[in-house]
Amino acid sequence: MAPPLLNDRFLRACRREPVDRTPVWFMRQAGRYMAEYQAIRKNHSILDVCKIPELAAEVTLQPIERFPLDAAIIFADILLPLEPMGLNLSFVEDKGPVIANPVRSGDDVARLKVVDADAFRFSYEAVALTIKQLAGRVPLIGFAGGPFTLASYAIEGGSSRSYITTKRFMYSNPKQWHALLEKFADVVTNYLLNQIRAGVQAIQLFDSWVGCLAPRDYEEYALPHVTRIIDRLRPEGLPIIYFGTGTSTLLPLMKKAGSDVVGLDWHVELDEAWARLGYDVAVQGNLDPVVLYAPVEEIDKRVKDILERAGQRPGHIFNLGHGILPQTPVEHVDAAIASVHKYGQVGS
Repeated sequence: MAPPLLNDRFLRACRREPVDRTPVWFMRQAGRYMAEYQAIRKNHSILDVCKIPELAAEVTLQPIERFPLDAAIIFADILLPLEPMGLNLSFVEDKGPVIANPVRSGDDVARLKVVDADAFRFSYEAVALTIKQLAGRVPLIGFAGGPFTLASYAIEGGSSRSYITTKRFMYSNPKQWHALLEKFADVVTNYLLNQIRAGVQAIQLFDSWVGCLAPRDYEEYALPHVTRIIDRLRPEGLPIIYFGTGTSTLLPLMKKAGSDVVGLDWHVELDEAWARLGYDVAVQGNLDPVVLYAPVEEIDKRVKDILERAGQRPGHIFNLGHGILPQTPVEHVDAAIASVHKYGQVGS
């Protein structure tokens, strides 16, 4: 059993309950901008760190030891489900993820295995170990990639700017497309359910690249599969965050998926986005990660603006509009958190 939480500010905000100040955490808060992480990566690949529970727990805890954050997020990678399903995944320096046998046909879809939860036992062990070492200091967030985002990597064979191959497959083979996303949805659901059973206290679904879709395409080709996941997680009673980038035109549709929190990128002002969503859902975001490269005075100004736009309405979690970038100065992360603490006090 997990120890009682000493700081539940993040969970309360997810539920749109009153908090004493705006909670703050950062996507990719455990990562390449920290010297502690770089020291581990000198001897271990990304997949090593993900698959060795002791290393995953250590990296997860590094930003919690360093910064006054309100949540931890388990160290993993959204592409972990691809490998046991039958895709040959590697991470290439200066290129990112590469899949040697991408999905390009109905036969390729058929060969993908809907693996059971045991395929990710290392992840659940990392969660349990992290929960123990956190000792109730802050909640732990579990996560997975959204079906469209996983499909885009699987079909493109890696990262993409235009998603031409993905969209061509989607438009030309709708039956096989939906079969593919159903497989991803089932694997992701089981993966997340077992993270919950291992002890995570919230879930984030990263549909990072879904913003490349037009609203009508999102509604037809992606939304049903996200809804499938969230509907199956809902009975667990944990807060669920749904996030994507470039999604300002998709926000009302994303809300239909049923998450408790919608993550916002920096392409839309927070108050406008929240009004568009309606105030019966919490929001997370939405500082441009590149602002953390700016002078401290500029960071302070931007944080203040976001918090003023939130208006001390219950249900705002401060975060970036995407993950922390690798060359971000550590002291600027400190400065952003300090600004959140300064301007995010209720009644300030």
